[in-house]
Amino acid sequence: MNREQLIPLSHFCEHYHVEMTFFRSLNEVGLIEIVQFESFDYIHEHESSALEKIIRMHHELEINLEGIETVLHLLSKIETLQKELITAKNKLRLYED
Repeated sequence: MNREQLIPLSHFCEHYHVEMTFFRSLNEVGLIEIVQFESFDYIHEHESSALEKIIRMHHELEINLEGIETVLHLLSKIETLQKELITAKNKLRLYED
């Protein structure tokens, strides 16, 4: 495991004023993956933007964990449907020409 690709969760706690229990709850429901290394908790750097989005939903919109899970699932579905739509449009263009 490359430690350079890990971000300490304590940085998120300090920056966003969030308790560590919040991150552990996110880990329990599978929204993030906490990595323990030398008795400290980290997340992979590629998860940082998703984690920031989750924190904003929780703080600014006051959405609970179940709501956040639902919103992220729906956003994923929308992204999948948009990709399918682009593929369908590209195929349709082939037949129109």
